[in-house]
Amino acid sequence: MLKDLEITAVLPAKDIGRAKTYYRDVLGLEPAEAVDEENLMYRCGNGTKFLLYQTDNAGTAKNTQMGWGTKNFDADVENLRSRGVVFEEYDFPGLKTENGVATSPMGKAAWFLDSEGNILGLFEN
Repeated sequence: MLKDLEITAVLPAKDIGRAKTYYRDVLGLEPAEAVDEENLMYRCGNGTKFLLYQTDNAGTAKNTQMGWGTKNFDADVENLRSRGVVFEEYDFPGLKTENGVATSPMGKAAWFLDSEGNILGLFEN
């Protein structure tokens, strides 16, 4: 049953106005619809979407909350950097970034924080 249903990612925002500005000005995304003043729906490629909603719990997760797959990883990283995105540096067993990018047999990946402290990723596919 679930395997045939559409998935929607859900991201928290402490300040929905600040988040909306960040997603527009830095990531180049506009809400596809406003459910109400505290809930914004964004649409991305291949019918994917995510909801950004206001809550005081934003920024508390210590894991990747959402990511985009790209075939143009290096160009997309540079584009995001030119918009002010700072990629995180990690050094864990099995994962080490250099200049914000991790490379593995699966490809490249980079992570950054949005205006609300959510960890977002960009992954080569």
